[in-house]
Amino acid sequence: MVAATQIREHMEVKAADGHHVGTVDHMEGDSRIKLTKSDSSDGQHHLIPLDWVDHVDAHVHLNKDADEVRQQWSSMN
Repeated sequence: MVAATQIREHMEVKAADGHHVGTVDHMEGDSRIKLTKSDSSDGQHHLIPLDWVDHVDAHVHLNKDADEVRQQWSSMN
């Protein structure tokens, strides 16, 4: 299990298929990652659950493909 403390602002978030899905804005509580809206094609913040994180190194690596992530993430203005 990945700890929320391992995730830092400005880290790149990569899907399981290696595609870039966003950049960390900050942790929203202990269980969700908020992505920057400036790095989003629709200009909105998106939230992804910490449960989707496979591992963290220089990047946040998810256990879902990019298409699946974009279909299932939460959006906010």
